[in-house]
Amino acid sequence: MINVTLHYYAQLREQARTSGEQLGTSATSLRDLYDELCARHGFTVPADALKVAVNARFSEWDVTLRDGDAVVFIPPVAGG
Repeated sequence: MINVTLHYYAQLREQARTSGEQLGTSATSLRDLYDELCARHGFTVPADALKVAVNARFSEWDVTLRDGDAVVFIPPVAGG
């Protein structure tokens, strides 16, 4: 099990009811982690609509997670 720090914005923050959390996970990839979070928080934003960053760098979904990583899931931005 690894520990990651998660940050949520916009819809994800509203659905998780928090702007971030520390999580122990057995997920090995970002996609696995997001699937776990969908089950945990009921996220409704599909993964393909999100950008993801690890340790302040945009990343691909198949990146292997490491203990201590900081992960940000960035939903689409609406504006006008």
